[in-house]
Amino acid sequence: MPQVQTYGTPVGEAQALCVFLHGRGQSTADMVDMVCGRLDAPGVHFILPKSPRPAWYDAKAVDPLTGEATAQLEEGLQIVRGLMDEAREAADGRPLLIGGFSQGACMTTEYLMRGGKADAAIALTGCRVGAVQDDLPQANLSGLPIYATDSDDDPWIPLWAFQKSVHDFAKGGARLRMDIVPGREHGVADCEIAALSEMLRDVMSGTAPFGGTT
Repeated sequence: MPQVQTYGTPVGEAQALCVFLHGRGQSTADMVDMVCGRLDAPGVHFILPKSPRPAWYDAKAVDPLTGEATAQLEEGLQIVRGLMDEAREAADGRPLLIGGFSQGACMTTEYLMRGGKADAAIALTGCRVGAVQDDLPQANLSGLPIYATDSDDDPWIPLWAFQKSVHDFAKGGARLRMDIVPGREHGVADCEIAALSEMLRDVMSGTAPFGGTT
């Protein structure tokens, strides 16, 4: 079982649960500092797993998928699936979200594209895992609210790769908000935190995010 930290409202009192995945070389504490602890959305219980190695997978996200990279990706996704199953049972009908930053956002994207279920998703500076020529799976997302972001010059997630993941989300029928933050370094800007806080408050209140209708 992975090492797991929790943050936010205790699970029994929470209005929503969220499994949130860290980036390459990061810790669960980094996610508290960078994202969870900055949000204005009381009522969320965050579940923060640690990857079994310094990264969820060793390759760059846009590298061609090798046998080793595929095996490492699947190992990480198995951990995520298990945590989501446990969280869904604990949620007992309350909204359950999946999300992550950087490599964690890539993991979130591949979880969804391989049939993983959630009530909403967060992909902060992520993309599909694999090269353009790889035959990557496509899921039916059927109105799933997804908040996806990137910078216009991020050193880890090229804008074209982010745009491909957004295209795949849209092709799957997701309800999307996409923000590209000019000049932002590899991190999470205040405007992203504000938008994510609003999304979480909408999810907890039963309001469709991004101005949609339920």
